Amino acid sequence: MSSQQGKEQQEKIRILILNPNSSKSMTDGMEKSISSLNLPDTIQIQYYTAPPSSPASINDATDVQTSAEEVLKDLLKPDHLNQFQLQDQDAILVCCFSVHPLVPKLSELLLLPNSTSTSTSTSTSTSIPVSVTGIFEAAALTSLSLLTGRPTKKWGIVTTGAYWEDHLTRGVHEFLGYWYGGAGEGEGENKNTKNYKFVGVQTTGLNAGDFHGKVPPEEIDAKLVEATRRLLRTSTDVECVVMGCAGMAGLEQIIRRTAIEEYGEEKGRKVMVVDGVRAGVGLLAEMVKNRRMFTQ
Repeated sequence: MSSQQGKEQQEKIRILILNPNSSKSMTDGMEKSISSLNLPDTIQIQYYTAPPSSPASINDATDVQTSAEEVLKDLLKPDHLNQFQLQDQDAILVCCFSVHPLVPKLSELLLLPNSTSTSTSTSTSTSIPVSVTGIFEAAALTSLSLLTGRPTKKWGIVTTGAYWEDHLTRGVHEFLGYWYGGAGEGEGENKNTKNYKFVGVQTTGLNAGDFHGKVPPEEIDAKLVEATRRLLRTSTDVECVVMGCAGMAGLEQIIRRTAIEEYGEEKGRKVMVVDGVRAGVGLLAEMVKNRRMFTQ
């Protein structure tokens, strides 16, 4: 192989888009969303949908745990490794908007090179751990990076069912190093510390599967508008609205329309709508580059 070919190979970034629920239509929606990014040829995307034993829609703690268990069993069984060699990926995006256990589990599993693979193929990143994140984490980091101007600018999440309000609120605070602030939690001066940039979570009352044909579009529109209004009315400085469900891909215009109605034309158009799946692809590409840059 020439030095130029080697350089081109090294620059390739292989990302696995991992849908931990068993809904192929949701994976297809993610693929459509990612295809709109016009990614360079150096970024190669592969898609995985969980087996039928995983929930079709992840709606609560039981679904989250079950999906993690079923995906790990599926990905690690010998007859599956030929299709999805985890260690041959440079990065993995867990596409469930939650504090999903697959993120730390896969990170730990893939910390050491060739820890899951019996492949004899040569990886371009044999000495670099696979980068793993979830769409929840990616959306949080992306939103913070997009807040501009005054330090009072804020972000928040619009999501599906009531279960996620506490789950995601707790998740944001813990991910960013804050105490959650619930009764009896925290110690000393850290007790009840708040993240003033985060305005919270508003729910639509829908579940992930409802966005793919189970509920009429006009009902989805109305519920998403109402949840977005509640979020925007928590502050006059909300600059980023996160779509807190992978199934929401493609519904950005509903949120943008609502922002204009609430904030007016000029200010409303400046509100950014963050899709965790697309944010995750961009973040992982940078993570891989940075690991290559800073790993010896």
